[in-house]
Amino acid sequence: MAGLKAVLFDNDGTLVDSHDLILASFRYAGPAVLGRQLSDEEYLQKVGQPLSVQVRDFTDDPQLQERFCEAYRAHNKTVHDQMIKAFPGTVEALAKLASAGLNLGVVTSKRHEVAWHGLEVVGAAQYLDCCVGWDDVERPKPDPQPVQRGCEILGFAPAECLYVGDAPFDLQAGNAAGTKAAAVTWGMFDEARLAAENPTFVAHTWDELVKGVLGLR
Repeated sequence: MAGLKAVLFDNDGTLVDSHDLILASFRYAGPAVLGRQLSDEEYLQKVGQPLSVQVRDFTDDPQLQERFCEAYRAHNKTVHDQMIKAFPGTVEALAKLASAGLNLGVVTSKRHEVAWHGLEVVGAAQYLDCCVGWDDVERPKPDPQPVQRGCEILGFAPAECLYVGDAPFDLQAGNAAGTKAAAVTWGMFDEARLAAENPTFVAHTWDELVKGVLGLR
């Protein structure tokens, strides 16, 4: 079996704690565009997929879908830098993995520019060698294409890479791409739902994640 050479991470819910930022943006766009407020559970049920995919559950009207995305992104931009933060231990864990000689990158359903800016704000970007956003590919997660693109950019075969995420869509994409796939439980989905996707391992803390990663080398 090929030894592990690279680790690709999901962004929101994995590296970056954007739960409150995402909800604030949804709570603004719902009443502003749809004229009603949905429940937090409805807003968050497909977090991990592009916003343009998520909004299809809120309305069938293409014009309202577009306006919702515009309102969400406009509000998100105004509060982004004040509300976004790395999960405790994220930057330290990335530093450990990078110092161990692993190549690191991000594969996200967020737009490339926005994702990278957030990673710069929280201090994680310095350890990352690539970023693949939904606007860098034709087919977003759970399709394997974004993860495969990340492997290509880093220069390794999927079997030499691990994809780490907090959502079922992340694990589906990693497994389909041919990478190993690790689930983390500090994001927005419960462990049972993640375990159903047959991850290589499940990590409850960054220390567990680092230990699991190094154990695959």
